Amino acid sequence: MATVLSIDIGGTSTKLAAVDEAFNVLDTVSVSTQDFKNEDAFFAGLFQAIEEISGRLTKEHKFQGIGIGAPCGIPEEGVIYGAVNLPFSERVEIVKLVEERFLLPTLLTKDSYAATLGVQVQRGAEAMANYVVLTLGTGLGCGIVVNHQLVTGANGQAGEWGHTAIARSNRTCHCGKIGCLETYVSATGIKRTLFQLLADSNESSVFRDLTFNQVTAEEIYQAALMADPLALEAFSITGEVLGAKLAELVAIFEPEAIFLAGGLANAGEILIEKVAVAMEEQLLSIYKGKVKVLRSSSATNEAAIIGAASIVWNHLKSSSKCLS
Repeated sequence: MATVLSIDIGGTSTKLAAVDEAFNVLDTVSVSTQDFKNEDAFFAGLFQAIEEISGRLTKEHKFQGIGIGAPCGIPEEGVIYGAVNLPFSERVEIVKLVEERFLLPTLLTKDSYAATLGVQVQRGAEAMANYVVLTLGTGLGCGIVVNHQLVTGANGQAGEWGHTAIARSNRTCHCGKIGCLETYVSATGIKRTLFQLLADSNESSVFRDLTFNQVTAEEIYQAALMADPLALEAFSITGEVLGAKLAELVAIFEPEAIFLAGGLANAGEILIEKVAVAMEEQLLSIYKGKVKVLRSSSATNEAAIIGAASIVWNHLKSSSKCLS
């Protein structure tokens, strides 16, 4: 059975997967994005990872194409432009670089769009006409579907909702703005919240003697499970901030459901329950009780992997029809 290579580029890690036509993930490789100082080093590491996963495939499973989901990906141009959480220059011609190296059709989409497409496959969201997918990773991505159509905007960059402002914040974002939502609602954001709590409180915590770079969002989640008071408070603040902003999103788009994807979403009910309660409190009465907050899948970032694979399979099927 043929496969495609799916690549999900994130600010913390980059995941690669061999995906068959039934969207089964057959093999995976992961590299740390943060370990690379610049784009040359990143692509050297990425190409090595591609060769590694390709070398493990049988002849029957060789790749037919490559799909990439990345922050600030511009599909029509095949470039990543202005990705502040990646070790790249302002404009990177990623499709050209990959195609020239591996001689396979390569397609690019925004990471949040890939996750949105993946949710359609994984959770049956194709039955919904209106929904939102949020990717909670190093930053905050957003895919919005209205009347079964992904909202991409005039230049293919709609959905940068993580860079809308919240009134309570004076935090500086990597984009250069002050008070962006993703400075609270992201893996990086919850770390910032935790360390602010540590600074403002004398309460006991397992993180008390650690530095910022020694802590991960996953460790904050594990500490919350063990009832660490500041870890629990960090999740509570994150959920309240996100829920309040989601009420605004509902007022504009009125989705049937909001799906949370990405690493931070793996916190499950510790986060989702707070988000749902905060959102419901802030909703206009006409929307109350009508919008579900759901986790996208049980696997970390699998939605984005599946979505990036889907654009390649759709392209291959379309090309096959044109040739027949």
